[in-house]
Amino acid sequence: MVSFREVTNRGEGQMLVVAPERWDEACFAIPAVRALAASGLKVGVLCAEAQRDLWQKAGIAQVLDVAEKTNAKALAAELAGKWSAAIFWEPGKGADACVRAKIPKRIGPEEKELKKLLTNPAHIAKDPGPVEHRVRRYLALVEKLGMSTGRPEFFAPIGAGGETGTVVLCPDSDFGPTYEWLLERWVEAAKALLEKGKRITVIGLPGGRNLGKQLAANLGTAANFQELGSLGDSLDLLGAHETVLAAEGSVPHLAAFAGAVCVTLFGPGDPASRRPLGRQHTIARKHVECSPCFLTKCPMDLRCQNELTVERVLSAMPA
Repeated sequence: MVSFREVTNRGEGQMLVVAPERWDEACFAIPAVRALAASGLKVGVLCAEAQRDLWQKAGIAQVLDVAEKTNAKALAAELAGKWSAAIFWEPGKGADACVRAKIPKRIGPEEKELKKLLTNPAHIAKDPGPVEHRVRRYLALVEKLGMSTGRPEFFAPIGAGGETGTVVLCPDSDFGPTYEWLLERWVEAAKALLEKGKRITVIGLPGGRNLGKQLAANLGTAANFQELGSLGDSLDLLGAHETVLAAEGSVPHLAAFAGAVCVTLFGPGDPASRRPLGRQHTIARKHVECSPCFLTKCPMDLRCQNELTVERVLSAMPA
């Protein structure tokens, strides 16, 4: 077991946290990193360049963002001699750089793909009970260091929600086409919201099937349209709206962090483990026999999306 004393008894007691690469996982890691920072450690976060705004708004004082083309060797040269300990939950460029930089204590879950990179692997027993939310994976490691993770402020969004009656619709998913609902049902749901007096902004994500752009075209001047160049640029836009209705993907997690109330449309994913953090958020889902499968290409008839009705989605919207 790694103790708080073991982490802090060298040098300046600084802890470098390598952020998860996926946006949803980064959002799940924020409470654990905030708990680390609240313990008195001088915490820094190493993240992809696009995630810089996310971590700064999470309240982390020192954020080291890495350009996509920077390799592990060059990154290690920047890290060498500056950190007494590092935490990471996954292999990748950041973890590799920590090894090359010879950071004295490298802490992470005792998992096959990580063990050779760690000096202090932490054994975290798996609960045989119901499926746990992914946030527990990050909190459990910090708890192994003897730190408390239960304070509400560790989970708090950065904003209080946007203007009443404003809704963002995001039909696109960066997780793949099986995570996207049918366009014609998005159109029907959007028109129902407009009839209720909601002010709608449709956002589109680059790549994929461009459902956001198609939805906006169907709604014409009744809705605003914003195409996001990067998910890293979305926090202010999402936080300016009261509600976000979105396909399962990175957007609901970023919206929840930004302070909006989220309604997430789940298809092949599992809301028990991957719903946005916060009791105020809801999900819309048609649970079918083959879900969750997490597949990006359905070998059957995509019934989890095809059987999700407009009525079910609208019933999940806040009053």
